[in-house]
Formats: sequence, C-alpha cells, structure tokens
Amino acid sequence: MLAAYLPLLRTPGARRFVVGAAIARLGSAMFAVAVVAMISTRRDSYGLAGAVSAAGLIVLAVTAAVVGRLIDRHGQRRIALPLTLWTISWGVLLVVLSIADGPSWTLFAAYVCASVVPNIGTMSRARWSHLLADRPDELHTAMSFEQVVDELSFVAGPVLAVLLSTQVYPEAGFVVAGLCFIGGNLLFLSARATEPPVDRDAHDGATLALRRPGVVLLALVMFMTGAIFGSNEVVTIAVAEDLGQKAWSGPVLAMFALGSAAAGLVYGTRVVRLPLHRALVVGAAGMFLLETPVLLAHGIGSLAVVMLIAGMATAPTLITSMNLSQRLVPPSQVNEAMSVVITGLIVGVAAGSALGGAVAERYDAHDGYLVPVGAGALALVIAFLGLRTLHAATTRPETSEVPGTARPDW
Repeated sequence: MLAAYLPLLRTPGARRFVVGAAIARLGSAMFAVAVVAMISTRRDSYGLAGAVSAAGLIVLAVTAAVVGRLIDRHGQRRIALPLTLWTISWGVLLVVLSIADGPSWTLFAAYVCASVVPNIGTMSRARWSHLLADRPDELHTAMSFEQVVDELSFVAGPVLAVLLSTQVYPEAGFVVAGLCFIGGNLLFLSARATEPPVDRDAHDGATLALRRPGVVLLALVMFMTGAIFGSNEVVTIAVAEDLGQKAWSGPVLAMFALGSAAAGLVYGTRVVRLPLHRALVVGAAGMFLLETPVLLAHGIGSLAVVMLIAGMATAPTLITSMNLSQRLVPPSQVNEAMSVVITGLIVGVAAGSALGGAVAERYDAHDGYLVPVGAGALALVIAFLGLRTLHAATTRPETSEVPGTARPDW
C-alpha cells in the first residue's frame, strides 16, 4: 500500500517541501493543545484556556482566505515568509506573559496576533496541483498523502504537547511547537523550484472564491467537522483530568488522528467511482455514526478505542472536501478556495473548543461529548441538503478542467 506513495517523493524538488511541510504541520498540530494545557495549568481554568484557543482560531479563520488570496496573487515566499516571522514574534511574547502571570486580556491579545499565519497545508497542496496538473491519478494520491501527513501530525503533536506541558513545564509544549513551525516553514519556502507560478492577469476582476457556488456550503460542512475536532480535544483533556489521568489525554487524542491517517492511507490507493458530492455525504454520515459511541465510553481505554474508530471517517471526508474545493473554482484561485474551506474547518475547531470547554466546565465533563456528536449530525444534514448545489457547481465548464480535479468518471 505504501508503495503507491513512493513515486510522489521521486517528483523533482518534492522532498524538500514535503519534509518542511511535515515539520511545520507538527508544530501547528501542537499549538491548540499546548495553549489549552499551558493556560489551564497556569490559571486553573479550562474556560479561559478554551476561550483563548478559540479566539486565536477565529482570527486564523478570518484571515485565512485573505492570506490565501494574497499568496495566489503574489506568491508563497513573498507572503508566507514575513507572516511566519510575525507569528513567532507574538508567540514568544505569549510565552513570556504566561510565565510572568500577565493579565488575561494580554494572553488573548498575544495569541490573536500570533494566529495570523500562512496555511502550510494549502500551500503544499497547491504545489502538488501545480506539479501534477496533467496527472490526475497521481494527484489524487498526492492529496490523500497530504491528508495522511496532516493526520500523523495530529498523532504526534497532541501527545508531544501534553507530555512537554505536564512533565517539563507548562510553556514547553508551546515553545517546541513554535520551533517546529518556524523551522518547517523556512525549509518549505526554501524549495523555490516547486513554488507555483503567479498568474496576476487571471486575478484581475476575479470574484472572491467565497462567492463561487458551493464554496460556502462546503465550508459549512467543514465547520461542523472542525467542531468535532475542537470539542474532542478540550473535552478529552477535561475527562482525563476528572479520571486523574490528564497525561493520557494526548495519547487518546492521538488515536483519533491515527484512525484517520490509516483510513487516509487506504483511501489514497483506491479508485473512487462515487461522485464527489455523494462521497461527501457518505463521509459525513460516517463521522456522525462513528463518533456517537463516545457517549458510552467512560474510561481511558474505552475512549481510546472509540476515538480510533471515530477517526476513520475524517480523512476520506477531508480529502473529498479538498478535491471538491478545487473543482469549484478556476485554477488561479485554488489556494484561495482551499483557504476558504480550511477557514470553515478552523472556525469550527474554535467553536467546538469553546462550546465543549464550557459544557465540560459547567456540567459533567463527559457531557461535553454531546458537542461533537451533534456537530456530526449537522454535517450530515448540510451535506445531504447540498447535494444538488455541489453537483451543479462541479460540472460548470469554467471549473471542469481545474488542476487537481478528480477523475472524469467521478
């Protein structure tokens, strides 16, 4: 199965940006859990920790599409390099404020400013779309590979963040996350030969990707998917602490990502005949049905098993969403469209984190799992109601030849 992915690494120039993106993704996967662990330990409040994390994610979401549009118009290196340095500068200030017991509002301010970042995942996918534009079969595998790397980051990231924050000192997880983020981004951006060329003429008079038919609907499905992720993170940490096993929350969350990564590996080697808009409904149904058993899991062991199974529906759903996002826009807006979809995911993570944390703090911690289950149900409803819209949007002539599209028989 892994042999199907090896040809990707033989693509000229691919190894450097793949390695850089992987390191940066590890840091990105650590940030949310590291912030929650850091602030909850220093301030003894999951409500404050979840709110700070949510505020940062909201700013990240609000600015993602703008950053994506700028990258499409001016190039990855020109936009992403200064933003990476900006993020790290504010991250350093946040660590100082945490250690110095600064006022709560300063934590919000620093983390919000640190959250204006380039999305390494969309930039990496855009590179594959450029490099493999004339090889759709390999591009499907590349998009699946990208999702697997994302998921593996969330296997290692939360575990490392929790272990460092609980066993070393509260800020250790965030510091290591920052080092991975800046190091990976710098390595990624140094691979200049694989950076997609800029077509400024194509942007003149182009409408926002957000206004393209189907894009908002897809972002809403991703919002609910993100709510599953965000609420699972905060609620699992709270439940593990109630059980006196907080250090195990990271491994439990890693099981969710591990299940998703395994499913993504298999999905990337298969020729999927189901149309993309229908595959999205199947994926959403899987997320809801496989997440629901978490309501019956009350021990660390059972939670780990349920999370492993629940994660198996997420990678295929996300891969389908990324493919769909590229089908909905012209080639010159691929990065922007993916950023809009990722924006929905990020806002969902923020909302899920805040709502899950509030429910876990106000009621029994385990009751917080009602949030991801409800989000899964809503994702299914939205995807089903949007079947006709997505089908019509993906068959329009202007988007039918977008690089990165699925096979014609989809």
